[in-house]
Amino acid sequence: MKYLKYFGIALLVIIIDQASKLLVHTQMDFGTPGQIKVIGDWFKLHYTTNPGMAFGMQLGSEYGKLILTSFRLIAMFGIGYYLYYLISKKAHVGYIVCIAMILGGAIGNLIDSIFYGVLLQNAPYNAPSPWFHGQVVDMFYIDIWEGFLPEWVPIWGGSYTALWPIFNVADAAIFVGVAIILIFQTRFFEHEKAQAEREVEEDEVQKQFLKES
Repeated sequence: MKYLKYFGIALLVIIIDQASKLLVHTQMDFGTPGQIKVIGDWFKLHYTTNPGMAFGMQLGSEYGKLILTSFRLIAMFGIGYYLYYLISKKAHVGYIVCIAMILGGAIGNLIDSIFYGVLLQNAPYNAPSPWFHGQVVDMFYIDIWEGFLPEWVPIWGGSYTALWPIFNVADAAIFVGVAIILIFQTRFFEHEKAQAEREVEEDEVQKQFLKES
């Protein structure tokens, strides 16, 4: 039961993520013509696809997407096992929940990469196969600022740039999970820290005992 509770959190993230993506795909037009303003020009729903990693980065190879998807698949099993380990060791509940959210987000985007090239037919035209080459569906657009950057800005100078990327539920789950871990890491790992300190103290006592004897 204890395992089901936390893996259920990951499953809930996956269900919400996939439902939102399929809803956007079936009910919204692609790109700017289908854009819906939620809070003025600041927060919009904007249907787009991401062929690669975060911020649209890609591996420069014909099989780069296949390599990326395979890596995500391996990472999914790694995170899943780590979640199982944390539950069995009775780690901090908040930390376990965060890892469950990260697992759900990782699987959510992995589903896109593996199946959407076939189910939604959104694989790039030059993909060797639609399988494992699906593009991730994104829809949440927080437009903090967009415009042309000055020429003196390294790398992106002189180009039209949006300050905030477009993301989805899976991305949000991963981001929130990682952010909470960073903010509350002292609380999450205080038990491990206390245990390590006790072990150091025990070692010192043993060394002192051996020295005296």
